[in-house]
Amino acid sequence: MVSSSTRRTLVLAVVVFIAALAGVLIGRGISERSHPEPSAALHDLLHEELDLDSGQLGRIEELETRFAARRTALEAELRVDNARLAEAIEAERGYGPRVTAEIERSHRVMGELQKETLSHVFAMRTVLRPEQAEKFDRAVVRALTADAE
Repeated sequence: MVSSSTRRTLVLAVVVFIAALAGVLIGRGISERSHPEPSAALHDLLHEELDLDSGQLGRIEELETRFAARRTALEAELRVDNARLAEAIEAERGYGPRVTAEIERSHRVMGELQKETLSHVFAMRTVLRPEQAEKFDRAVVRALTADAE
């Protein structure tokens, strides 16, 4: 027969494992790099294929610097949200109201990151000449539909 303290330790270990697994899965979903995210693919296009002039390069670099800071902040917020989710899972030991609230919080931040990314993409597009914008638009569509193919 297993003592109650051993049983509590085993339950706690299982809960911690599940919380860690949830954090890893959420983190992988956010930062999956098997297909470059649209902004990375567009960055490569901008700097390697569109023949940007120095004025365009300067404006694009300014936009990228601003976006990098915002993305870093949102990704840090997501890491904190994952820790809160792990704590909620550990406390509730199931899919309770606190777990639900933490999932909703993390979904809000993920949505904000997606909106910020798209705003950044559209801001970069405004710097381009019409022929560059056409190539850029095609690259955006390819980047966003790569997983669907």
